[in-house]
Amino acid sequence: MPALKPGARLRSVTCTTEVVVVRVGGEDLRCGGQPMAEAGSPGSPGADPAAGFDSGTELGKRYTDEESGLEVLCTKAGAGSLSLGDTLLVIKGAKPLPSSD
Repeated sequence: MPALKPGARLRSVTCTTEVVVVRVGGEDLRCGGQPMAEAGSPGSPGADPAAGFDSGTELGKRYTDEESGLEVLCTKAGAGSLSLGDTLLVIKGAKPLPSSD
């Protein structure tokens, strides 16, 4: 597992998911139940995502873990789910806009 730092590009080893790290928090970022690899590293997706980690990722969405503060941006969608260890990441909601009177 490569070290997580802002701007790092990572890819899944189980599907086509690719992400960019926005905010660091925790070190065990996974997709489909398997540790992620550096985006430029050789290899192609091999095994299928593990059960429970197969609900997929959406292009352009930010995924976060509220407890650790980790935040990643999905740059390529895939079949695997992002997690920090065994804890699934959730899609970060949009901030409400201020009202204009």
